Amino acid sequence: MKHTMRTLISATILAGSAVTAQAQDLLIGSTSASSSHYGYFVAVGQLINENAEGVNTTVVETGATMDNIRRMERGQIDLGLVTTNVVQHANAGTKEFEGNAQDLRLLWVYTGAPQNVVVRTDAGVDSLEGLADVKFNPGIKGSATESTTEAVFETLGLTADFVRGSTTDIVNSIKDNRVAGYVKSGSGNKLDGSTMDVATATDIAILGLSSAQADKLRADMPDISVVDIPEGAADGIPAYTTWSFGVGVAAPASMDDETAYKIVSAIMADKTAQANAMASLKGASIADMTVQFGTVPLHPGAARWFEEQGIELPAKLMPARD
Repeated sequence: MKHTMRTLISATILAGSAVTAQAQDLLIGSTSASSSHYGYFVAVGQLINENAEGVNTTVVETGATMDNIRRMERGQIDLGLVTTNVVQHANAGTKEFEGNAQDLRLLWVYTGAPQNVVVRTDAGVDSLEGLADVKFNPGIKGSATESTTEAVFETLGLTADFVRGSTTDIVNSIKDNRVAGYVKSGSGNKLDGSTMDVATATDIAILGLSSAQADKLRADMPDISVVDIPEGAADGIPAYTTWSFGVGVAAPASMDDETAYKIVSAIMADKTAQANAMASLKGASIADMTVQFGTVPLHPGAARWFEEQGIELPAKLMPARD
């Protein structure tokens, strides 16, 4: 069995009899200590230690998603940060995991990264199809946004005259009208800082998916989510639909159900600590984000919490039942 729980055993003597209490000692894989996500996981570890009876955790600095998945496979950590697109590849045995499928289960998603297709309004482009032959950046070079945009465009039969570059290069090029637009991860349901910087120099618009495009992505790209962004991503921006991936926490399927339930219950009951650690969580619902962005089945222990709250789970999140 690849995954093993580390156990700390303490014994006490009560009424002349030996009573053994077991506390599970779990390691949480996070990311680089320089990342804001690391601070989030420190808060998560404290929440679990204080509120999940019989569970002790230690946060480990790691190389994020890919490193965490490999460490879980080797039994070196018990749960960890994952992006929802990569964990779907891992479970399906596709892309980097070809021939080496993993058996991971989602616990929760704590933030989303909607992929916003931003264009200058004076570019005269009012649909994704209209980007054909237009100078356009698919995402910062080497980023998950870039590779995901290319896959989405291929799936939908879309084309553009792709221009590569760093965030600074592309933002300046859009401001100078050398590039019509770009794809940029949002900050929750808001446009990110670089997009708002572009908006100081020129009016912008967001190109959303059509209903047919959204349906095709749901059917053909299970590694991403299709999300509806409400009006107000920025002043004057109407509601739109786009593709997205999320950042969350997964564990091997071998984690016992009661432990997963205790952990998820502790996280969901919190009203302040996670938001204090990550500003984008202020006013956000982790339960809603899990339903919105999740791409693989929930751990049965996590699903139990959702079921107790009366939250309906989409088919892709339903845990496998024996």
